[in-house]
Amino acid sequence: MVKAVVGANWGDEGKGKITDMLAEKADIIVRFQGGANAGHTIVNNYGKFALHTLPSGVFYNHTTSVIGNGVALNIPILMKEIKSITDRNVPMPKILVSDRAQMVMPYHILFDQYEEERLGGKSFGSTKSGIAPFYSDKYAKIGFQVSELFDDELLEEKVQRVSEMKNVILEHLYHKPLIDPTELLNTLHEYRDMIAPFVCDVSAFLDKALKEGKTILLEGQLGTMKDPDHGIYPMVTSSSTLAAYGAIGAGIPPYEIKQIVTVSKAYSSAVGAGAFVSEIFGDEADELRRRGGDGGEFGATTGRPRRMGWFDCVATKYGCRLQGATDVAFTVLDALGYLDEIPVCVGYEIDGEVTTDFPVTYKLEKAKPVLKKLPGWKCDIRGIRKFEDLPENCRKYVEFIEEQIGFPITMVSNGPGREDIIYRESPLTK
Repeated sequence: MVKAVVGANWGDEGKGKITDMLAEKADIIVRFQGGANAGHTIVNNYGKFALHTLPSGVFYNHTTSVIGNGVALNIPILMKEIKSITDRNVPMPKILVSDRAQMVMPYHILFDQYEEERLGGKSFGSTKSGIAPFYSDKYAKIGFQVSELFDDELLEEKVQRVSEMKNVILEHLYHKPLIDPTELLNTLHEYRDMIAPFVCDVSAFLDKALKEGKTILLEGQLGTMKDPDHGIYPMVTSSSTLAAYGAIGAGIPPYEIKQIVTVSKAYSSAVGAGAFVSEIFGDEADELRRRGGDGGEFGATTGRPRRMGWFDCVATKYGCRLQGATDVAFTVLDALGYLDEIPVCVGYEIDGEVTTDFPVTYKLEKAKPVLKKLPGWKCDIRGIRKFEDLPENCRKYVEFIEEQIGFPITMVSNGPGREDIIYRESPLTK
C-alpha cells in the first residue's frame, strides 16, 4: 500500500513529524520532489533534527529511505546530512538513490544567488539553494542524471558542452567568474564516489516492494500553495508539490496511492514572498511565532522568521482538494492555548464580493480576509491523548475547521513529539 504525506498550504505544516510517526508502520519512505531548499523538523527519542533531503523515516531501523527521481539531489548536502544524524548516535539508515535523479550542480547555487542579486527588490525570495536553475536545466534537457556519473566519455563531453553555455550567461549577464570544465569534471568524479554505494533502479525496487505487499510512504516537500501550476505563481517552487506527482517522482503507478494524508497547521505560516491573505503583523505575529512550531516559527533550512497568519479555510479547502486528501492531519493545535479568542479566515473579499473559492494570483493580491472569531480554551492541551478529553472550545475549533474545509481531520497533533498525537474518527469518514 502507498500513502502520501503532503502539505495543504505554504509548507512548514509539520509533515516531518507526521511522516516520522507513520514511518513506524511503513517499510519504505520516498522523497519524491524538491531539494534541500526546505526542511522537515523532527523531534524523537534521538533529539531534534532538521532534515533537508533525507526522508523523515530515517530514524527507524526497519525502514528503507529512498531519494526518488523527482528530487533535486545535492550530493554533498545529502552526505553531510547522513553524517549529522549518525554523529548523534542514530544508526546508519538504509538509503537508496534513484539512478534517474538529477543533481544540483555547484553552478546552480551560484546562478540562484546571482539572479536574486540581479532582481534586487523584485526577487522571488529564493533560499538560494539552486532549485530554480536546477529544474530549469532539467526541463531544458541539460541537467546531469546520477546515472551519467558512471559513463566517463559521456560525462566529459557533457561537462564541456554545458560549461560553454553557462559561461556565456556568466560573462555577459552576471559578469561573474566562469566555470572551469576540468574543475567541474573533478567535482563530479567526487560526487560519483560519494553516491555510488546508494544508487539503484528505484522504480524497479518499488515495483518489487509493491508486489510483496510492502507499505510505502511518499513524503512531499512544501505544500499546495507552492505548486508551480496550482499555487501562488510565480512565488512558488519549481517542482510539483502535489500527491499526484508522487507517482512520477517515485516511479510508481498513480493508482497505487491509496491514502493521502494532507497536513495543515491550526494557524498559518509561510516562508518567502507571495500573497498570504490571513497574514498578521507586529506584536500579534511575534507572539504566535514565538509560541508556534516546536520552538518558534523559523525556517528549518534558512532559520528565517516565518510569516504568520490565522487559519485560512479558503486556502486549506483548496489545498486539500488539489492534494486529494483522504485524511487531514491538524498540527500545532497546542500553540493556540494562550488566546482568549481565535480568528479564522472563512472567506476572501475581492472587489467588494466575498468568495470561499481560492482565486488566481492577481485576484489573490487584492483579497482581504473575512474573519470569524471563535472562543479560545485558555489552557495547555499537551499530554491529552483522546479527542473527547480536549477542552470543549478546543474540540469546537477543530470541528468548525473541519466543517469549513470539508475534509476529515483524523489526526490532531498537540505537541512536537511522536507520541503527541490524537487519532480521531471524523464524521466525514462515516
